[in-house]
Amino acid sequence: MVVTRYDIAEPQYRCVLPFEAEPAEVGLLRRATAQQLRKWGIPSAAGEAELVVTELATNVIKHVGEGTAATLVLERRGVRIRLEVHDKSQTEPLIGRVTCEDECGRGLHMIAALAVDWGTVLTAAGKAVWCEIPAGNLPCQRIERAVGTLENYQHVRGGTALRRGGLEQSAVELIADLLHWSAALGRDPDDVLDRAQMHFEAETDAA
Repeated sequence: MVVTRYDIAEPQYRCVLPFEAEPAEVGLLRRATAQQLRKWGIPSAAGEAELVVTELATNVIKHVGEGTAATLVLERRGVRIRLEVHDKSQTEPLIGRVTCEDECGRGLHMIAALAVDWGTVLTAAGKAVWCEIPAGNLPCQRIERAVGTLENYQHVRGGTALRRGGLEQSAVELIADLLHWSAALGRDPDDVLDRAQMHFEAETDAA
């Protein structure tokens, strides 16, 4: 499904970076992204933005073709950063099932976990895959671990992920399983939840 979300907010800042879909270009795009966010005064968002840029650019290489002309667009929109990669293909990316043996296919799961919102826009020349992340700091390594854990959990359950909702449902079910486990050990599930919440809030305040 094509989703157009250009009406969220007008960009306060915009940077356009044409590139060729080559593996060597990915590192250059990451560095250019981090440098641009520093210029905009939001260096804390660089880690998440670099991850998104890596996945979006790598998807062009894998699914559109190495050497393809593409463009990365960075926009600062209030409390969000929008990252778009434009290419010449109108084939929309889909999130499918990923098993623990798969070496690829995790990129869109990562984007869905990091993003406030994301989607695809068809253009006259092809398409743009876009992602919006908070302009503030996020616990990047914890998010990566969570995505990997949830994907493996889905594999054990034999389930599939459909955009963000699939991972969120798996997260709920995984938490429920952990609460059953803690109760079986004689621990109070409410106490486990309270401790996890306190730990989360302490890390968020320290970030």
